[in-house]
Amino acid sequence: MKILIAEDDAISRRLLDTILRKWGYEVVTAYNGAQAWKELQKEDSPRLAILDWMMPEMDGVEVCGKVRERTDTPYVYILLLSAKSQREDLVKGMESGADDYITKPFDANELKVRLRAGRRILDLQSQLMSAQEALREQAARDPLTGIWNRNAFFDIFRRELARADREGKQLSIVMLDIDHFKNLNDTHGHMAGDAVLREFTGRITASLRPYDAVGRYGGEEFLVVLPGCPVDAGMRHAERLRSLITDHPFDTSEGRHTVTCSLGVASTSLIGPNDPDSLIRAADAALYRAKRNGRDRVES
Repeated sequence: MKILIAEDDAISRRLLDTILRKWGYEVVTAYNGAQAWKELQKEDSPRLAILDWMMPEMDGVEVCGKVRERTDTPYVYILLLSAKSQREDLVKGMESGADDYITKPFDANELKVRLRAGRRILDLQSQLMSAQEALREQAARDPLTGIWNRNAFFDIFRRELARADREGKQLSIVMLDIDHFKNLNDTHGHMAGDAVLREFTGRITASLRPYDAVGRYGGEEFLVVLPGCPVDAGMRHAERLRSLITDHPFDTSEGRHTVTCSLGVASTSLIGPNDPDSLIRAADAALYRAKRNGRDRVES
């Protein structure tokens, strides 16, 4: 683990550096508080820091306070190092946001134990953040297909629409509906239907650009947002999606099935703001036009 030593005394700094490297740490050193603060602002900054209380330009308490003012960065476990040993000094140091405090001259074994406690806290926090991120991701995904659910997709759609308006670019949205899906479920069962839905979304996802997005609108209906695409490009993308679905049968536990889909495309205007609901209604109308005109086709 990377650790920062901020200590203006050269002898103490070298001693800490030697001890910590012996314990397996990757050591970053700073000669004063300003340099320590600069190191802690870097993208790959250490998560552990030993700050001397008394330093030029900015003392350890000030650095600690600046670190704690940030709320959008990973937590830094801070251990204050000082010759001060009065109770009021300890209170001041901890109130500044320090996690622990050790007095000079320090005992190496005591320092080792305190750093071990800090690492344990950082590990627990990392596990908690990973669990929270997994829960957020799970809440935003459709449980059957793994693509964005309706709420998450509309958040993405609104953001991309706002970006298109702001940058003066166009955007297309594609609504897809699997043709005669109820007949598939009624004839071959819901297990076969679920397998088709998973493969259907897998084919769509594999064909999209990194900045496109696909979401489940409901049942066997899906939405794809295509940033930077006017209607003609949106139609080409939609036609490619249609071919990906219809050109190859779907394998299920109940055998192979040919599946077709109908697609409706709607695109933004370069004049005036674009309303998400209006675009969805336009794509829906185009989809039903494709259904009326024989299915397995794209309309805009």
